[in-house]
Amino acid sequence: MEEKALEVYDVIRSIRDPEKPNTLEELEVVTEKSVEVQELGEEEFLIIIRFSPTVPHCSLATLIGLCLQVKLQRTLPFKHKLEIYISEGTHSTEEDINKQINDKERVAAAMENPNLREIVEQCVVEPDD
Repeated sequence: MEEKALEVYDVIRSIRDPEKPNTLEELEVVTEKSVEVQELGEEEFLIIIRFSPTVPHCSLATLIGLCLQVKLQRTLPFKHKLEIYISEGTHSTEEDINKQINDKERVAAAMENPNLREIVEQCVVEPDD
C-alpha cells in the first residue's frame, strides 16, 4: 500500500495554496504521512488524506479540501473511494469542514460556482501545464 500512498502523494503535493504562491507540500499542509491507502477489493482502494491548514482559523481549509478532491478524482488511474479530513486539532471548525469536503453533493455544487471553479483550477493545474 505504501507504493499507492506515494502515488497519491505525488498527485497532491503540487497543488497550490489558494492564497500563497506555494504548494501544499512546501507549506507542509500535506506530507507523505498525510496519505493512507487501504485495499477495499481487487484493484479498489480507500484513500484517506489528513491535511493540516497553516493556521487553526484558516478560512480556506474547505477550498483546500475541494482542491484535493478534484485533483485526485481527475488524476488517479485506479478505482478508489476518497475521504479527506483536517488533521485532528489543527483547525477550529474541523468537524464542520470534514463534513463539507466529504459530501459529494456539496462538492458538486461548489464546482458549479464559476468563481470557486476558477480558483480550484488555478490551484490544481500542474506547474508545467
